[in-house]
Amino acid sequence: MEGLLLVHGTIVTVDGERRIIEDGALAISADRIVDIGAAEELMPRHSDKKVIDCRGKLIIPGLIDAHGHAGHALIRSIAADTNGLWMRVVTPTYYHFITRDFWYADGLVSGLERLRAGVTTGASIITSMPRSDDPVFAINHARAYTEIGLREIVCVGPSGLPWPHPVTRWESGRPERRNVTFEQMIEGSETVIEALDGSAGGRIKVFLTPFTIVPSVEPSNASTPDQAVNLTKDDRLQARRVRETAHKWNVRIHSDAFAGQIRMAFQDKENALLGPDIHLQHCWGISHEEMDILAETGTNVTHAPPGRSTPILEMMSRGIPLAITSDGAAPSRHFDMFQTARIAQSTQHILHNHDRYLLPPGKIFEMITIDAAKVIGMDHEIGSLEVGKKADIAIVDMRKPHLMPNWMPVHRLVHQVLGSDVDTVIVDGKVLMEAGRVLTVDTDAALDFGQREALALVERAGLQVHMHDPGWGKLQRTFAEPVLPPQAPDCR
Repeated sequence: MEGLLLVHGTIVTVDGERRIIEDGALAISADRIVDIGAAEELMPRHSDKKVIDCRGKLIIPGLIDAHGHAGHALIRSIAADTNGLWMRVVTPTYYHFITRDFWYADGLVSGLERLRAGVTTGASIITSMPRSDDPVFAINHARAYTEIGLREIVCVGPSGLPWPHPVTRWESGRPERRNVTFEQMIEGSETVIEALDGSAGGRIKVFLTPFTIVPSVEPSNASTPDQAVNLTKDDRLQARRVRETAHKWNVRIHSDAFAGQIRMAFQDKENALLGPDIHLQHCWGISHEEMDILAETGTNVTHAPPGRSTPILEMMSRGIPLAITSDGAAPSRHFDMFQTARIAQSTQHILHNHDRYLLPPGKIFEMITIDAAKVIGMDHEIGSLEVGKKADIAIVDMRKPHLMPNWMPVHRLVHQVLGSDVDTVIVDGKVLMEAGRVLTVDTDAALDFGQREALALVERAGLQVHMHDPGWGKLQRTFAEPVLPPQAPDCR
């Protein structure tokens, strides 16, 4: 037999005509979709292929998560109850207490979570604030995704200020402190690009990812106009070197941006980290002027709900390409893009006077499929089910009480389907999960390994103080004493 033939399912193509094909069939040869249409028409033409019966199931494009964080799968819930401290807890943890084995373990756990939820392409920033001083971190993470069989966009780049940046590496169980210069971060990123970009038959890509597009201002929140004024020497250095490096290796750029940064970046138009080869995450609180800049430059945007004061409707009305993302699995998130998309829709309904006419189900589903493919520059290959495109497919089992009756399939996908309803996943024409069973890696062994590495990290970093009680009987969480972030280890 050569290839696969999926038959008798309802196909949600998300193609140019947005066809929904009842009792449909889809033929795969090697890694591509070669035919799609009615089952009665395709079955005689593809009698040489292995048949997968999809009765009672939806056949949809593999979902795309264009922004997430590597490491988050093994630290979720840590410091979840102290939101104001969260970045000050996780950033030192990632920069001073992580081992190389941790990244392989996180890759297995996060990859399996994405796979089981029908996510076939996921972006993974190496730590919360990117860390590129040890290329093995990214290489180990990608190794796990390669073994599982998923597509991964590995995101590495320079950290935020200060430069040089203090880091700790663990060699033979002992910490070793060093300061890493900006140029060393660029060199580490280049090593990752050279080692990984285009590997695993093209399933692994690398995007160059500075922490934010303007490092001199607030890195995780909006900056007011009196704070975000003029670019500094460091801002210009980062923009120029990131642009040069991306051009040298022909890779795309991904970063975070918040209010004030887009206007500042645009001061250096030659090197600004804006444009169609870039997608920016968050964009909280940006002004109308900054939305105009995004539209003028053709910059892509990604949004993780609820997203605070992110004007996603205003951006989309200006024609700015925008997709929904998970933002990783910590402190209290997950990689289930169905639930994440649902949160995005309901958040906009609430923010706009409970207007339930905004963002109908079809648009929401586009934002985790074809729109997401566009923002990462891959809409010619993935994001929809069309002849000639990659065979990246999720099959959803609709024979469940919460998914009945079996009609209005896109409404059902957006309103009720959960990641756990995904039955079968195909990437590059290869079946990675069938009838809920992962075929490529030992799931139990991977989860056991992840648990061991997570517990070891908690012990190394002293994170027990950030694992709080659930607050039984309280209307508001209170604390008996101040909660402090972890300190770098003593390397003497």
